[in-house]
Amino acid sequence: MTLSFKLCLGPVLVCATLFLAGCQGLTGVSTGGSGSNPGSGGSGNTPPPPSMSQLTVTSAGVGAGTVTSSPAGINCPGTCSANFNDGTQVTLTATPASGFSFAGWSGACTGTGTCAVTLNAASTVTSSFGASLQSVQHIIFMMQENRSFDHYFGAMRQYWAKNGYPDQSFDGLPQFNPTSGAAPFQASPPTVPGCDPAFPFNPPPAPVQDCTIDANSPLVPSFHIISQCTENPSPSWNESHVDWNRASPLDPTATMDGFVWTAGHDSRNGSPPLNDTNGVRVMSYYTGDDLPYYYFMASNFATSDRWFSPVMSRTQLNRMYAIAATSAGHVYPLPQGSPRLPNKTIFESVDNAGLSWRVYVTDDEKTPLLSDTDVGMFTFATSHQANFVSATQFATDAQNNTLPAVAVIEPGFSRGLDEHSGEDPSAPSGKIQAGAAYVASLINALMNSPSWKNTVFILTWDEFGGFYDHVPPQPMPSPDGINPVDLRPGDICTANPGPTCDFEVTGYRVPMIVISPYTKKNYVSHTVADYTAILKFIETRFGLPSLTNRDAAQMDMTEFFDFVNAPWMTPPTPPAQPNNLPCEYTQLQ
Repeated sequence: MTLSFKLCLGPVLVCATLFLAGCQGLTGVSTGGSGSNPGSGGSGNTPPPPSMSQLTVTSAGVGAGTVTSSPAGINCPGTCSANFNDGTQVTLTATPASGFSFAGWSGACTGTGTCAVTLNAASTVTSSFGASLQSVQHIIFMMQENRSFDHYFGAMRQYWAKNGYPDQSFDGLPQFNPTSGAAPFQASPPTVPGCDPAFPFNPPPAPVQDCTIDANSPLVPSFHIISQCTENPSPSWNESHVDWNRASPLDPTATMDGFVWTAGHDSRNGSPPLNDTNGVRVMSYYTGDDLPYYYFMASNFATSDRWFSPVMSRTQLNRMYAIAATSAGHVYPLPQGSPRLPNKTIFESVDNAGLSWRVYVTDDEKTPLLSDTDVGMFTFATSHQANFVSATQFATDAQNNTLPAVAVIEPGFSRGLDEHSGEDPSAPSGKIQAGAAYVASLINALMNSPSWKNTVFILTWDEFGGFYDHVPPQPMPSPDGINPVDLRPGDICTANPGPTCDFEVTGYRVPMIVISPYTKKNYVSHTVADYTAILKFIETRFGLPSLTNRDAAQMDMTEFFDFVNAPWMTPPTPPAQPNNLPCEYTQLQ
């Protein structure tokens, strides 16, 4: 017996003739009728494909992490949806990125464990990742030079009103305060007694007539300066104490009236004398039109109106505090050739914890790079020269996600990018707009890099530079109980003690800005602190011990941040910083 079959497969007809002989000896071959083979049926033998449903994972929250599935298919971010056979149980596992936390599921799952979804229809699950202080992986700080709070940020409330920012309490120059709303309120511009014109400066070789303050002295008000350059007022130990109280520097009452006298005195007694022999430059201020980048960043991110330098003296001593929370009793810079200080620094503490650190040096023409840096004043630096790199590497590190855990950026002292006042009329060292533009280039590079998401950048100034501020220095614990060790004969505090003599008071207010994805919007802190609070913040974040009693006493700076909402994950677009103000010393207003 011979049977002939035609098998037709797929959309293209493929026919084969099958000749069978002796059908009775074959198995599994149908001979007609309705058939009895369990796998056959209808017009073909191919079963229909199984039904499938799509599972989609979405993300919420400000943190970062991954979600993977079992069976495989989802690996989010990247692949955040996949199709699975109906009836399949898909298990999702959430893994937060370093420094972040998993906050839980919503949608087809709840809770914080694994998520199991049995699919019979399209489903969506939302994974939420949160942030915390541990989300901060990099802390960068930078100190520019010699500017007081009123001198730089005194006109802030004017800027807010002009640019649509909500007003709030902010203790700047009183002439810019509103007449109602948040105190303090509007008042006349502050004034300080000036040099009596009856005793003008007599240029050499005539005997120098010092600045005389008496009943006939004019009152010098704060004023808007038109030059971005100024002759250098002195912030040193004696001048800082006279600024506190001109008639009685050791008096516990801060009259804040010595600024013009000290600047006039130093101008007249300089060699050569300065142009501003009456010292009026110290009453100057800048506005948001002059420093639009700083005003914008302070307004959008966070600042403080109670932020002080650590000591009533000049740059080097304050920078010692920024690195080691003490000057080891010094009120003057270390003499040339002196041994480095043995005190433990924040970078030694970071290093001991196995964390990375780096010093970015703007003046990178010197060898070795640590030569004139703040960290280089301490013994620890000498055995870690590889940690000192050119500041040109900062933007590269930010872009490559290779920023260290802690870093300081040294300003451009010799390059005129540090915002320091001119040392003398023939050598202007500090075009403030050039310095601000340089800082802007660093911060903008960070904001436009992958490192932005987990970095805090703190910008401040090392001391007040001799410029007027109306808020007096504040009591603060002595770092280590050491009294001044290098006062000179005739210096204030050598003959008699006083409340400002033993490192138990801050220096003057300086500007500051805290910049981060987690910084609160338009936030102003009113907590009294000196900038060893930066050290306290580093110590709090990384679980490090305090260096001295001074940093131990500071706030930990967490009040500046909102880790729940992370307001600036997408950073703002700041204005360009112009460099168009004149640089001159003879015409100030």
